[in-house]
Amino acid sequence: MSRVVVALSGGVDSAVAAHLIKEQGHEVLGLFMKNWHNASFTNSDDCPWEQDSKDALLVADHLGIPFHTVDLSRPYYDRVVRYMFEEYEQGRTPNPDVLCNREIKFDAFWEVCRELSADFVATGHYCRREDRAYPALLRGKDPNKDQSYFLCQLSPQQLSRAIFPLGALDKQSVRKMALEQGLPVANKKDSQGLCFVGKIKLPHFLSQKIKPKEGTIRKLPDRFVPSDEDDLWASSVEIGKHQGTQFFTIGQRKGLNIGGSKAPLFVICIDHKENILYVGEGRDHPGLRKSMVVSRMATVNWLVPQDVRDKYLKSSQISAQIRYRQKAQSVEVYSDEAFVYTRFREGCFAPAKGQFVVWYFEEELLGSAVIDRVE
Repeated sequence: MSRVVVALSGGVDSAVAAHLIKEQGHEVLGLFMKNWHNASFTNSDDCPWEQDSKDALLVADHLGIPFHTVDLSRPYYDRVVRYMFEEYEQGRTPNPDVLCNREIKFDAFWEVCRELSADFVATGHYCRREDRAYPALLRGKDPNKDQSYFLCQLSPQQLSRAIFPLGALDKQSVRKMALEQGLPVANKKDSQGLCFVGKIKLPHFLSQKIKPKEGTIRKLPDRFVPSDEDDLWASSVEIGKHQGTQFFTIGQRKGLNIGGSKAPLFVICIDHKENILYVGEGRDHPGLRKSMVVSRMATVNWLVPQDVRDKYLKSSQISAQIRYRQKAQSVEVYSDEAFVYTRFREGCFAPAKGQFVVWYFEEELLGSAVIDRVE
C-alpha cells in the first residue's frame, strides 16, 4: 500500500481516479490546486474555482478521504502565464497546458505532496504509465480522449511518481462508474478553456497584457505557396482589418470576421513586424502544408533512454503531432549538434513556431521539442 495524493479538480475524471486508487487499497489524500483567482483578468463566471473547490471537497467527503487545498497561483503565474504572454508577444504559439503539467501539476504540486509524505501523485489524465527498465508513457486506450500529448514535457523522474488510473478506460465508462458510485460530480460537464484559467476566450485574456493594434488582412492567390523570397504584399490584396497579429496563429480560421469568400479563410502567413495577416481560401490551400519543423536541441525533452531512442528512431513507425486534436503522422526524425529535424512524409497542416512537436513509436511517447522553425 502506498500513500497517493490525487489532484482533485472538482471534475468527474479526477473523482473517478480517486475512487479507483482507493479501491486498489492505497492510502488516498485529495488535494485541490487553486491556481488562478485574479479578478483583474477574469471574473468568477469565467473561472469558477470556488465551485470547483467545493465540488472537490464533496468528492473527498463521499469517498471518506482527507482533503486539503493549496494555493499555487504565484508559481502558476510566474511559470505559465508569463510564458504564455511572452510567447504571444513574440508572435509564437505556446501551449500553456503542456507547461502547466511540467511546471505545476508535476513539480510545484509535487513539492506539496512530498510534504504530505506521498509516494505518488495521481491525476485524471487519459494516458498510461508502464514500468519497464524505465517509466514509459503510453497513449490512453480511448483514442478520443488520449491526453499523453499534454504530458510530453515531463521528465522521467516526474513520470516515475505519477499514476494515471483512467488510462485503460473510455469517457463513457468513467461517467458510468461515477454514476454507479454516486459521486456528487457524476453529471458535471467537462471544463473547457485555458488550464486553470477557465473558459474565457483567449484573445480577451491576452488583451489584458497585449494591447490591440489595428493591422491589415491580405488575401493570397488560391494556389500560391509563400517562400522567403516572395513579396507577399505585392502578391496579395487587402480584404479587411484585425486588432493585432499576436492574437492569431498559423492555420487559424475563427476570429477573422470576413465574409464573402467561396471557402473559409485560414491564416497562412503572419508578418508580426508589419502587423499583417496573410490568408487564403480553404483548408487545402497549399500554403498551409509544410514538410518539416526544426527544433533547437536545448528545448528537446526525451522520456526514453538513449539506447531505446536510437533503436526506435530508425523505425518507419515513428509518428508525430503538433496539436492535441491532430492525428499523428508518419515522420523521419534526425538531428545534428544544434537542432532536431522532423520531416513529415506527407506534409503537416499549419505548424507554427512555439508549438510542441511530440514524437511517438506506436503508442509510446518518446519525447518532444518546441518548434523553432518551419520549412
